[in-house]
Amino acid sequence: MSFEPFGTLVSRTVVISQKNIDTDQIIPARYLTTTSREGLGQAAFYDWRYDENGNPLNSSPLNGVNVDTHKILVAGSNFGCGSSREHAPWALTDFGFRAVISSDIADIFKSNSLKNGLLPIIVDEEMHSYLLKNPGAELTIDLEKCEIDLGNGTSIDFEVEAFARRCLLDGVDPLGHLLNQIPEIEKYEERVQ
Repeated sequence: MSFEPFGTLVSRTVVISQKNIDTDQIIPARYLTTTSREGLGQAAFYDWRYDENGNPLNSSPLNGVNVDTHKILVAGSNFGCGSSREHAPWALTDFGFRAVISSDIADIFKSNSLKNGLLPIIVDEEMHSYLLKNPGAELTIDLEKCEIDLGNGTSIDFEVEAFARRCLLDGVDPLGHLLNQIPEIEKYEERVQ
């Protein structure tokens, strides 16, 4: 699979400060019947965005978000816990997010995100607290440098596994990366035969 390469992202944040947001809250189980990523953004946080009659809830920070300017989700700690469902990062990317920042992100969710074009970033408690208290802050995320610029003279470094970082920069999942290597593999095979 390919997606938009992730180089430098300049965007405002959307904050959902609740802790322990699990994958069933990100994408309710009733939406897991599809194998297509398209349209899942409509179901992202559905039960938090709509009432039982499908009417938008005014209290949801996600309703009315301009996804052209707000592509970074800042979430409470232990984000993405619960079951392993790739639909969760699919829903978030289809909604329009390119990055999720928290003080703690569940390992399986993190792995699924990296393979699907969503950059999970873990920050320390102090930075996490600052971001939670400043919804709408404009950040610059530079994946090449692994750095977040807060626009106020402060920047912080973050870590991303090297292969996952390469795939995000190139805009491909791990299989896409391997497929891109076919010409080199074929050249090697010709040399060793």
